Amino acid sequence: MTFSLRPAHDDPYLADLIGRLRDYLDGELAEHERERGLTHESRLTRADLEPVWHRSRELGFYGIHLPQEYGGQNLTYTRLAALKEEIGASGRVLAHSVLGDMGGPLRAGDILKYATDHQLATYLLPLVRGERACCFSLTETDAGSDVRSMRTTAVRDGDGYRLTGHKVFSSAGPFADFAIVVARMAGSGEQEGQKPRFSAFLVDLDSPGCRVEDGATPMSGEQIESDIVLEDCRVPAANLLGEEGEGMRIALGRVTTNRLLHCPTVIGATRRALDLTLDRTRHRKVAGGMPLLALQAIQHKVADMATEFYAARSMTYAALAALDRGEDAQAEAFMCKLFVAESAFRILDQAVQIHGKEGLTRGNEIEFLFRKIRMFRVLTGTSEIQRNGIARLLA
Repeated sequence: MTFSLRPAHDDPYLADLIGRLRDYLDGELAEHERERGLTHESRLTRADLEPVWHRSRELGFYGIHLPQEYGGQNLTYTRLAALKEEIGASGRVLAHSVLGDMGGPLRAGDILKYATDHQLATYLLPLVRGERACCFSLTETDAGSDVRSMRTTAVRDGDGYRLTGHKVFSSAGPFADFAIVVARMAGSGEQEGQKPRFSAFLVDLDSPGCRVEDGATPMSGEQIESDIVLEDCRVPAANLLGEEGEGMRIALGRVTTNRLLHCPTVIGATRRALDLTLDRTRHRKVAGGMPLLALQAIQHKVADMATEFYAARSMTYAALAALDRGEDAQAEAFMCKLFVAESAFRILDQAVQIHGKEGLTRGNEIEFLFRKIRMFRVLTGTSEIQRNGIARLLA
């Protein structure tokens, strides 16, 4: 892929998708956000989101990655990544709801293949249609990178289970109907040498013994997180995903793919920041009436920013193309997550520097993007975890 901040695609099918997606993001969706007065730090409601789910479904974007039997277009990873880049580059508050990242089909991950007919009909197909929303509840206060240290337990109870625990950072929790909860099977792993067993459950968030609490507000200021508190919450056996003991495999089964697919959205947001920065350097005047871009110090900054951006984008799409060919890209996924996170942060740091005091001002888009991008060095696996994975595969 050659360098461009607004790439043109040789693939006619993808070019058509990108064109229609840009039209929706810059047109109807932008107008919807203006009418509702939404900002990146607004407390979102179902009334804000449901029209986006339904309209995106009508346009063919919501769940577009899914197989055709579920109403999708069975996109390749490379095509899906191109759409996710446009989502990140749009600057829209609700862009995360267009493809189903936030509470929709992309949030549910690859669990369709584990679902029973009952689970499909009751939970997942309504999710795909934009009628229901879900959150994924894995992380706990003392179980982040080491998720196997989780304390949430599931106890067998007749023809069901009782779950007890406290999950944090459940994205989309404030407007979800149900959660995909991973819990340790009670008694497993307690004896020396015994491995803990984990199971995954579909939990209705209005169930007795389950409550949704306001989660911690991340540094981005977005109101999208919840804590899921379970106190002897009964879950029917019909809501067990897969078999007992398969929960961690279900939760982490597509970790390489998911790690890679987070990168295009961040690349898109970085592209947005670079575009805004270039615009500023062309129009902001310095002493003597020259534009900022006439200064060699600024020229060198934007040259480095653009080069890092091109490198991050190129390696990500190369790794996704390998996945499309059926190749193992585990090392490449670690490398992309590491390099995209670190290079994006460096680019945003320079963007703030070039914007000066405006780049430090709350409400300025560059200031928001800086906070948002900083999080990616921690979320979905810290940069240190990525380096550990790369080193392990090189050993």
